[in-house]
Amino acid sequence: MVGRVRACLGGPQKPRSHFMTEPFVTYAYALDGTEAGQPLAGAALLQALRADAPAWAHLDGKDPAANGWISAQLDYLDPQAIEALLDVDTRPRLTVLGSGMILILRGMNFNAGEDPEDMVSVRMWIDPHRIVTISRKRVWAIERMHEALAAGRGPSDAGSFLVNLIEDITTNIAKFQSGLDQKAEELEHKVISEGTERLRRQVVDMRLQIIAARRYMGPQRDALAEIGRAKLELLDQTTRREIEEEHLKMTRVVEDMDELREQASVLREELSGQLSDRLNRNMFMLSILSAIFLPLGFLTGLFGVNVGGLPGLERSDAFLWLCGAMGGLVFLQVLALWHMRWIGRGG
Repeated sequence: MVGRVRACLGGPQKPRSHFMTEPFVTYAYALDGTEAGQPLAGAALLQALRADAPAWAHLDGKDPAANGWISAQLDYLDPQAIEALLDVDTRPRLTVLGSGMILILRGMNFNAGEDPEDMVSVRMWIDPHRIVTISRKRVWAIERMHEALAAGRGPSDAGSFLVNLIEDITTNIAKFQSGLDQKAEELEHKVISEGTERLRRQVVDMRLQIIAARRYMGPQRDALAEIGRAKLELLDQTTRREIEEEHLKMTRVVEDMDELREQASVLREELSGQLSDRLNRNMFMLSILSAIFLPLGFLTGLFGVNVGGLPGLERSDAFLWLCGAMGGLVFLQVLALWHMRWIGRGG
């Protein structure tokens, strides 16, 4: 894969759990109530996740202790929800369970030293009273949510939390697709004007990026569509309209990715055709030269045999006559090739 994202691009630094009792609880906040916008830890976090006022906790899925904590402390959740939160290999999907839902999304992987098309997974349980998210890698959308809540401008209910997170993820996917679109246009101009061998690697790399990202974008579009159809208390009319807008945006991104995939295939075929034409022209020129010099080689070989009876051995001007004869032969060959349109006269 290509397109390594450098750490110098900026963005949030590595998350720290300086206010957390449990090291695997990366972020935790009350969204509403008297403690709205305040970080939660320990018993206060467990109480907030059981209370009526909405609260959010984000866990580090790489920490083995997180699995036991979810099973032990969130045992009031549906067993299928707990299993989905602990799953490692995921694809975007939505499953409605009672008053809540399991939602799995994929966001662009903007972590330093990794490929953005290797999209990172965010697993989420969300109902009107609690939100639990878990990921095995840094998710910048989650970190921006933490920054917004810490600054006192974050969402105050589960529906707005869901909308804000989906908007952030979808916007960055659209930016990634826009970057690929610009790259495809630049490659198209280069293929038409240059058609060099080094462009093959760039076209192949772009195709691999498109394929890797596209495999998750289709299911994610379908998951967003299912959210709009889900009959849940946390999804009011405003929330549904906003998620529907994100679904339409995701649909356009998927369609553009499909078009980009076809464009990359066309560029590869065009580049292969140009390289094949160049090779054919070179082989054609070699064939012309071979056709011209083959009779000359035969004559020089024939007159080069060391046997008696060769004509011209006793004449001092025999070599000049031989050179003149071969020159005349070359002229006749070139004339014949020109008449057959192998050379000159438009090929």
